Amino acid sequence: MTSSAEWKRRYSATFMNTFGVPSLALVRGEGVHVWDADGREYLDLLGGIAVNALGYAHPALTVAIEAQLQTIGHVSNFFTTPIQVTLGEKIAQIFKESGYSAPVRIFLANSGTEANEAAVKLTRLHKPGGRLLAFTHAFHGRTLGALSVTAKAVIREPFEPLPGNVEFVEPTVEALRQAFSDDVAGIFMEPIQGEAGVLPLDPAVMREARSLCDRFGALLVIDEVQTGIGRTGSWLASADTVKADVVTLAKALGGGFPISACVGVGAAGELFTPGSHGSTFGGNPLACAASAATLDQVGPLLGHVREVGEWLAGQLQDAGYAVRGKGLLRGVAVADAPVAVSALLDRGIIVNAPNPQTLRLAPPLTITDADLVPFIQAMRDLAPDQAMG
Repeated sequence: MTSSAEWKRRYSATFMNTFGVPSLALVRGEGVHVWDADGREYLDLLGGIAVNALGYAHPALTVAIEAQLQTIGHVSNFFTTPIQVTLGEKIAQIFKESGYSAPVRIFLANSGTEANEAAVKLTRLHKPGGRLLAFTHAFHGRTLGALSVTAKAVIREPFEPLPGNVEFVEPTVEALRQAFSDDVAGIFMEPIQGEAGVLPLDPAVMREARSLCDRFGALLVIDEVQTGIGRTGSWLASADTVKADVVTLAKALGGGFPISACVGVGAAGELFTPGSHGSTFGGNPLACAASAATLDQVGPLLGHVREVGEWLAGQLQDAGYAVRGKGLLRGVAVADAPVAVSALLDRGIIVNAPNPQTLRLAPPLTITDADLVPFIQAMRDLAPDQAMG
C-alpha cells in the first residue's frame, strides 16, 4: 500500500503550490470519520470546510449520484433535465419556508466564488457604474470579481487592480450610514464571517443595511455560502433577521459534490437575460442529483444541528474556552491556534485555524454528542495552555 508520505511527495511534484504540502493523504471516509493512506482514523470536525453536510459515504447521496449517472450525466445549458428543475423547485421552497414572500429565480454554478461572481454582476446590472460596499474582514472568494469584495489584503493586493468601485466599511450601524448614498449599487455581507474567525454579524447592522438598501435603491446581497443549508440549524442563517435581494449558496448545498446557487429575490431575479451570464457545468445533472438528495436529508436535521451545536458550545465553555458562532459553525478562541490544530491532529482530530487565535469547527451535520466526546476530552487536556476564557 502506498504510504501517506509517498502520496504527498507525488502531490508536491505534480500540483501548483497553491495550498502547500497537504497535512494528510486521505483515502476513505465513513460517517464523521476519515482514514489516511497509512490506515489511521480521524474524527473530521472540518467537513471539507463546511461542505460535507452528510459526512462521508452517506447512502442517500451515493445512490442518487449513481442513479443519475446511469441515466444522463451532463447536458449543456441549451437544455434542461428533470433533476435540474426539481432542485430549483427545492431551493425555491427553502426560501418560502424561510419567510420569503417574493418569488425567487436561481442561477446554478459550481462554487461559492462563482455564485458571488454572479451576484457582483447582478449589482452591476441593477445600477450600472454604482459602488459596492463590503465589510472589513469579509471573504467572498478568490476570483477577480469575488476578490474585489474580499477585504483581506494579503490575498487581494497581489492581483490588483481589481474591479473597482468597492469600499470596505466597518460592520457598524454608524459606518453603514456614512457609506451609503444614491450611487451604491449593493452591499455584500456574511451572517457569520467564517474566514475571519467565525465572527457573527450584529443583527442591528444587518437590519440597518436592509433599511439603507431600501432607502437608496441598492441590492442587499447575503453570502450564505458557509452558513446556509442547515449549518447554523436553519436553512438560511440570515432569514430570521432580514430578507435579502440576492443570496448565494454553495458548500453544503451539494453535500460534497461541487454546486452553488445565486438566488435573486423579486426584481433581482429578473436582471439576468440570455447571454448576460453562463456556466458550462452549472446545473449539471450529477451535481443537481447530489444537491437534491442532500436537501432531502438536511431538512430533518435542522433541530439536531441546533441541539448538538448548543451542547458542543456548552462543553467547550465549561472547559474554559470562549465560543462564537451558531449551530455547527463554531469558532473557539485559543492562545495558539496552529499549535492546537497540530496537537489535535496528533490525537486523530481534524479542525482548522482561520486565524492565529481561532479554531474553526464545521463538522458533518449528522455528528452526535457521542462522536464529539473525544474532541471535548482533548480540548480539556489542552485547556491549561490554550483556553482563553
